Amino acid sequence: MRTIASHFLKPILLILLSLFPMVSAFGEEVWVYSSRKEHLIKPLFDQYKMETGVSVRYVTDKAPPLMARIKAEGRNTRADLFMTVDAGNLWQAGNMGILQPITSPILDKNVPSHLRDSEGRWAGLSIRARAIVYSTKRVAPSELKSYESLADDKWKGRLCLRTSKKVYNQSLVAVMMEHLGAEKTEETISAWVKNLATPVFSNDTKLMEAILAGQCDVGIVNTYYFGRLQKEQPDLPLAIFWPNQADRGVHVNISGAGVTRYGKHPQAAQKLLEWLSSPSAQSTFASLNMEYPVNPAVKKSKEVAAWGEFKADVINVDVAGRNQARAIMLMDRAKYH
Repeated sequence: MRTIASHFLKPILLILLSLFPMVSAFGEEVWVYSSRKEHLIKPLFDQYKMETGVSVRYVTDKAPPLMARIKAEGRNTRADLFMTVDAGNLWQAGNMGILQPITSPILDKNVPSHLRDSEGRWAGLSIRARAIVYSTKRVAPSELKSYESLADDKWKGRLCLRTSKKVYNQSLVAVMMEHLGAEKTEETISAWVKNLATPVFSNDTKLMEAILAGQCDVGIVNTYYFGRLQKEQPDLPLAIFWPNQADRGVHVNISGAGVTRYGKHPQAAQKLLEWLSSPSAQSTFASLNMEYPVNPAVKKSKEVAAWGEFKADVINVDVAGRNQARAIMLMDRAKYH
């Protein structure tokens, strides 16, 4: 009887296993929903499996669809960890109720407090600076000072900007509002718009290409976009200027992650998040996209270090989320589209 039963049960078991790919051969894995692209996360997840034996499965998409998906899946979600870029997105995820607060002395040690959610729902994993980029042929560094100084009349017809629809610029304006107040920020943004040399661009790379083509002289970009272009064209006549060094410092943002509220493997997700903040992972995490490590104990890559040191704004990045809706309305009033 046992032989006959096992004869019939074995194929049934195989069918069931094929229907539930979430169960790994070793019974230990974690699912990540990530808006960071595959080539920026797969090497890390492969490294994590080599070090721990835990498999990391992942789904990639843009942040808004992933957040909506986790919300819609509710208690049935496969997502254990949500990974995305920009504190504005992470703050939204926290406010949507799709992330759970965690207590982690490891994250407290590895990630500076201004790069973590005050309620413990997410933590930064890499830093990106939003700096001024300029033509070295037509602009002297001494002409530049701050984000606000780009509102000066001397930049009329010489400024390029990326669209306000991108969260990076929404976060920049949100933080400016916190420092300068809404009225002063709106005056600045309105003057930026008046100084535009061309309609806004869909991405930072196109903005820099416009500077190279002589359409404008200065713009605001994330440093890793500059790094990518510099890697392709080592002698390109563009340079980074670190604004606001006499006051609050350069606007910085993060990529980061948080443990989902209804994930099936919350402890495994927290361990992965903690590992991603560790020296073992940080240099890889940051260097893959020419970003800055969030862990201050980890050295910058050679390419990133070559851009020089700067004073960074240390306001808590969750301001980018808290002020996001107001920032979008402000940019709309200023006709920054």
